[in-house]
Amino acid sequence: MVGPMGFRSEPLGDHDRSAFSCGIDALDGYFRNHISQDQRRKLAAPYVLMESEAGAIVGFYTLSSFTIGFSSLPETTIRRLPKYREFPAILIGRLALDRRYQGRGLGRRLLLDALFRCLAISRQLGAMAVVVDAKDESARAFYRHLGFLPFLDHDLRLYLPMAAIARLLAAEE
Repeated sequence: MVGPMGFRSEPLGDHDRSAFSCGIDALDGYFRNHISQDQRRKLAAPYVLMESEAGAIVGFYTLSSFTIGFSSLPETTIRRLPKYREFPAILIGRLALDRRYQGRGLGRRLLLDALFRCLAISRQLGAMAVVVDAKDESARAFYRHLGFLPFLDHDLRLYLPMAAIARLLAAEE
């Protein structure tokens, strides 16, 4: 997917990750030291948003398969679903923006890029929603603002149904 003007997104490859810093040690350490191992082991599919001219990494996210338990979903969601024990979903496991690019709306663009990929994947492989784990209340508010819904059994875990993603992306065009 083409990101905002002057930016592009692509699968993580042989990118120089040493200068990346989002300001959260756990995410920075994961991105610099462990993301390639998860990619090789097929535990996560990482993507990066790149500044086109400078070639700098603006942000990254990872996608993985996930299942949602029936009992985790609110009544408003499960009344439209079959009575399965679990439902297929896609997890955005990690999402981070380099601090040099924060405050410019690029976090939203990075998330929209991830949602665009998830919607495309769901057309080939069943997935009813995208799941995120917010790091804190501020991140939770960011996701809620975009329409993500809370799970019943986990305060910082949220989901967005694929139909809502399709509407969100259509409104962005």
